[in-house]
Amino acid sequence: MTDYRMLIGGQRVDATALRRLPVTNPYTGQQIGTIPDASASDVDDAIAAARHAFDNVWSAVSGTRRAELMNRLAALIDDRSDALGLLESQDNGKLLRETSAQARFSARNYRFFAGYADKLYGRTIPLDTPNTLDYTLRQPVGVAALVTAWNSPMQLLANKLAPALAAGNTVVIKPSEHASLTTLVLADLVEEAGFPAGVINIVSGGVECGRAISEHPGLDRISFTGSVPTGQAIAAAAARTLVPVTLELGGKSPNIIFEDANLKRAVTGALVGIFSAGGQTCIAGSRLLVQDSVYDRVVSEIAIRADAIRLGDPLKPATHMGPVANEPQFERITRMIRSGVDAGARMVAGGVVPHATELSEGLFIRPTVFADVDNGSSLAQEEIFGPVLSIIRFSDESEAVAIANDSSFGLASGIWTDNLGRAHRVAEKIVAGTVWVNTYRSSAAQAPFGGVGRSGHGRERGEEALDEYLRTKNVMVDLSEETIDPFAAALGEPPIHVQDSDSTKENQQ
Repeated sequence: MTDYRMLIGGQRVDATALRRLPVTNPYTGQQIGTIPDASASDVDDAIAAARHAFDNVWSAVSGTRRAELMNRLAALIDDRSDALGLLESQDNGKLLRETSAQARFSARNYRFFAGYADKLYGRTIPLDTPNTLDYTLRQPVGVAALVTAWNSPMQLLANKLAPALAAGNTVVIKPSEHASLTTLVLADLVEEAGFPAGVINIVSGGVECGRAISEHPGLDRISFTGSVPTGQAIAAAAARTLVPVTLELGGKSPNIIFEDANLKRAVTGALVGIFSAGGQTCIAGSRLLVQDSVYDRVVSEIAIRADAIRLGDPLKPATHMGPVANEPQFERITRMIRSGVDAGARMVAGGVVPHATELSEGLFIRPTVFADVDNGSSLAQEEIFGPVLSIIRFSDESEAVAIANDSSFGLASGIWTDNLGRAHRVAEKIVAGTVWVNTYRSSAAQAPFGGVGRSGHGRERGEEALDEYLRTKNVMVDLSEETIDPFAAALGEPPIHVQDSDSTKENQQ
């Protein structure tokens, strides 16, 4: 069992109050370590360290040097991706092959944004006024707080930290108390890569730590990934100090199968869309919309294949799906499944209790499928964040779009069709930040990601992510020797000519 420590101002430290939180493996139910439970005082120290580093060190570091450090960090993550994946699987129960892949994807993010670190160009702007040069500068916002969720800590952090560093900011990172280990271990890699002390600070803990960050007036940006209620609380607290917030929240994403789709691919895509990561992902295709003519066939195939998914040890290659990450989430998912049954929804696969008795120690929930779901029901409208699929019937293209958009969320969506025109028409009409066509859950460092509505606002990944961590400054320079009255100029009157005293004397001589 390991007692992990935080990183503040280049020093590995415990919480000042010496409080600690246990870390439990969701597969074995055994405690594997402890993490510091930071107080508001610890958050003050971390933000002060980040501010000092920004003002005195990092703001003078060139983009080329920032890129060099980021590429070093990427190489270290790549080299240790298997070890990082193992640690994250033990922390949140995700499959080892997925967490190791996410570590490598994180490294790709750091490399991608490192390429922008020396290319933060401004622009010149032609004005109506003659002899005036106008240009913009893109400058870092300052100190950013990066708050991540427990389902994919490494990848979610890379989505935020990479553009923040490339843009020239210093940061305070706060991972979820339910999965903090890989973030705390990242401190070792940050130091090994050579980042100056205070540029990257990491605190861990529960409610007090999170509240102190969201209410702190010393921040210039907060980026949060997590639940809608927590995002609302952070936004409300940050509004009082006028700190801008980027929010990547939940989803109830529609995955649409049209009758002209390749059904073999579409069914596989539907299963991957909801049951990968045990459904514990904001982009989960938790609403499967299926056209009338192929509805019964799709429901039957989905049910058979869902029941065939193997639950088990997330570290073993034969396992298809691991446990739920933590006890509160396990209780929420089981409650939602039972409420769906009580409301009369037709369960065609799954349920709460696993088949195998050897899984009884872990937080396991069988892949669960409900058919003939009413889109207005809680099963279809509330984010469950677990392995629960709601299948909804539709008749034509317009009804599919209407059902897809009948949600307060707008994060992701999927379209399965061999009709290219239909794919483009529906993609344009769906209200969501991401639309996948004949694929699902695909990611790329270059592709912007984010939502609308209750799914949040702002963008991560892609060039657009840099805008979350930059501010634009406008510079206007009068190049003439004349003082121009802008009101007179607007009326077409001649400018006032002014000469300084030295030039006047020179002319007189």
